[in-house]
Amino acid sequence: MFISVFDIFKIGIGPSSSHTVGPMVAVHRYIDRLRANPTVCRSASRITVTLHGSLAFTGKGHATDKAVCLGLLGATPDTLDPDQVEPMLEQLAVDQRLRIEGLFDLPFHREKDVIFDYGPSLPLHANGMTFHLRGSDGTVLDSFVFYSIGGGFVASEAELRKTTNEPVNELARQEVPFPFSSAKQMLEMGQDHDLSIADMKLQNECADKTKEEVEAGIDKLWSAMDACINRGITQSGILPGGLKVKRRAADIYQKLLKEGRSNPPFEHNVVDWLGVYAMAVNEENAAGGRVVTAPTNGAAGVIPAVTRYYLDHCPDADANGIRTFLLTAAAIGGIIKSNASISGAEVGCQGEVGSASAMAAAGLCAALGGTNEQIENAAEIALEHHLGMTCDPIAGLVQVPCIERNALGAVKAVTAASLALRGDGSHFVPLDGCIETMRQTGMDMMEQYKETSKGGLAVNIVEC
Repeated sequence: MFISVFDIFKIGIGPSSSHTVGPMVAVHRYIDRLRANPTVCRSASRITVTLHGSLAFTGKGHATDKAVCLGLLGATPDTLDPDQVEPMLEQLAVDQRLRIEGLFDLPFHREKDVIFDYGPSLPLHANGMTFHLRGSDGTVLDSFVFYSIGGGFVASEAELRKTTNEPVNELARQEVPFPFSSAKQMLEMGQDHDLSIADMKLQNECADKTKEEVEAGIDKLWSAMDACINRGITQSGILPGGLKVKRRAADIYQKLLKEGRSNPPFEHNVVDWLGVYAMAVNEENAAGGRVVTAPTNGAAGVIPAVTRYYLDHCPDADANGIRTFLLTAAAIGGIIKSNASISGAEVGCQGEVGSASAMAAAGLCAALGGTNEQIENAAEIALEHHLGMTCDPIAGLVQVPCIERNALGAVKAVTAASLALRGDGSHFVPLDGCIETMRQTGMDMMEQYKETSKGGLAVNIVEC
């Protein structure tokens, strides 16, 4: 299967790819369904959206109800101005109506029509959404279920039932010259054709785009990541949601600048730079800002932090190196998504920060001239040392432990790349075996540790 770099990396808004971006996408898919059969809307008097499983349990903290409303108002995650979110929601609260041209003009009350179902999850995935279009007597005129399966990807029941390891419709692509779906295949194809992972990924991307279009698109992704870092290191104050978590990235950044001017830096200061870059992104994400899903919002800081580390701290870094980095990272991310999961609600944070760290390690190793075997080794090292990581956000907010967790994921990625580059690429555990272990571990993990905020740190905080 082929998952594009532009599927793995998507520009959107915070705080969650599965709980904010995905639901907005699902709303648009449902509206498209209604547009294909508009007669069903003629006698409609109410539309409701029911959130199930993790979407219900952590939906308030992840702004899922807001995302549903914004989608119904026509907003899309890649174009929505974060500064317009609250004005749009405030206007909806005043109007209490939904007007979708060509379909309906209905009363709508967010508190009543976005329903949080705290019962059992739907059978196919922890992040289910049920849409109901009802008549004046309460009769269901249309009903449909979508699943937000991580990283902003959305699937219908039919798409998920096909098989958990095949692409859903939105991921289905044309034939590509290097259709690897495992790390083993990727290494074999690279060896047979004497091509790097980035070269093969680029040729796959060019199956339906020109090289110039692909490179411009990658440059746009990096520009959005970099802009997120730059905004994050200038912002201060308290993050929304009630935990009163203070933004720290800007203060740490200023201290690092001051220390660099006045004193010889500690050798370990580079770790602080990695941390501040990652925290800047995830503080922006927690505030509902514009981020790049990489491969999720909850893990959005790892890859930008390591890419910025490459650009600012590695000799001879350049734009071509960044493209190599992101193409390679996307190749690894596609393999993980194809064979396991990048959804915290499905496999815990090992699937989010763990995947991001593996992707970043591979990308950095590639940008620094690593062989395909060293790149695969780097990804395996990083993922291996996130195995078993739970997803236990306090109060359902993508703040604690998520923000610091991205900083540590970035540090692990650099360490993994460095270890791999100092070897010859041979190693004991293959990446494919590590990915399968992550999948099995996620399936065995108890539900309360998979983005429900019913276990772990979310329930073990000492009240002061």
